[in-house]
Formats: sequence, structure tokens, C-alpha cells
Amino acid sequence: MSDPASARPQYHRVLLKLSGEAFAPAGDEMGISSEATGLVARQLADVVDLGIQCAVVVGGGNIFRGRQAPEIDRNRADYIGMLATVMNALALQDALEKIHVPSRVQTAITMSQIAEPFVPLRAIRHLEKGRVVIFAAGLGVPYFSTDTCAAQRALEIEADALLKGTKVDGVYTADPHADPAARRFDEIRYVDVLREGYQVMDATAISLCMENDLPIIVFDLRVEGNIRRVVVGERIGTLVHGGVA
Repeated sequence: MSDPASARPQYHRVLLKLSGEAFAPAGDEMGISSEATGLVARQLADVVDLGIQCAVVVGGGNIFRGRQAPEIDRNRADYIGMLATVMNALALQDALEKIHVPSRVQTAITMSQIAEPFVPLRAIRHLEKGRVVIFAAGLGVPYFSTDTCAAQRALEIEADALLKGTKVDGVYTADPHADPAARRFDEIRYVDVLREGYQVMDATAISLCMENDLPIIVFDLRVEGNIRRVVVGERIGTLVHGGVA
């Protein structure tokens, strides 16, 4: 068996989707943990060292969950959630810069003092120069999730794959934390995810990936080195694609 450390990358450019929980302290869903953020940064550094171009879309649920604040107007709540993603993006940028990985934050809402506006060609140029590009503020409009943003941004930057880092090691028939009988898929088709309603990404994101044949790999982000394992082609997590499962 070949040494994973010497394996050749399977992708040239990837987009990593992170939910807000990727930034939260262990055992808690809220707040920003330097330990959790550092884990993500170190794994991204490994990927950059392989010569892979990497972009990231971040969620903000560890700071604010708009749908859990029904007393706030939905439009306004979604904008608050977008601002929460900017906080996570800046925290990740700080963690990356501390380990000497150049990065840029681009936002869908203009805030020029702390981030660049999202410009696809500029994002691609940053990637080509070896910088990690962190996309924040979702799509800049309410009613669209950061999952949909991840699929959209991945297509705009012409990524080879969308990586979904989660707290479980793939796609299951049910929540494995609640149902010990839940079965994990090594691979599954987009149409099956949509038909069965499996918790991968929202239906709009899955549909975008299906229409454009963009593979999704769902894996456990909390295991150090897993991002590298995915991009060099190790069979971890679940591959969501359009072929025969």
C-alpha cells in the first residue's frame, strides 16, 4: 500500500464548506474556539503545501442562527447570520496567517475595511498565487443557505470538488449519534440524496452540484489530516456524485 503522505493530489482546486460548528469549542455549539479554528487552519496548510488551490465557505451558526430567532424579521435575521459568517472568516484568516499561510477574505456584502468584495476572477487569481480564499456573508441575500453559497462559489471558481467537513464521517441513513442502526454510504447519487432527504446539504445546493456534475465529499473534519486524505484520494467519508452507486 502506498504511503498517504507521498500520494499525489487528486484535485487541482477545491472548495471546503464549513458550518459554524467547525469553529465552536468542543462540546459546545456556540462561540469561537482558537483550538477548533487552529485545527482547520493546520489542515488547510497541509493542503496548500501539496500545491492544491483551496477556497472555503464558512457558516455562522456558532454565533447566530437566524431561524431560531422567530421574533426577528426573517430578512433581517438572515443578514445578521451573514455577519456572523464574517466573524468566523476573520478568525480563520487570523489562524492561517499565524502559521504563515497567506489568505484573503471576500464577502458578498461590502465591508472594505476588513475584507475584499467577492469578485470571481480576483478570487481565482488569489488561488493561483497559493492563497486560501475565504468566502463570507453567504450569497449576500436572504433565504439562501451557506450550503447553496458553497455550491455556487465552487462553480464560479471552477473547483474540481466540493468538500463538506462535518462532525460525522459521511452520509448516513439517519443521525448516527441518535440511531446506532444508521448505515453509512461509501458513495451515493445526487438523486438518491434528494429523494430520500438525507442530511448532506440543502436541496438547492445538491441540485446545483447535480446539474453541473460537481462531486461532493462529506467527511469528518475533526480528525486531523482528513482534508489531506480526501484531496489525495483516500476513500474516507462519502462521495456524492451522479454515477451508479
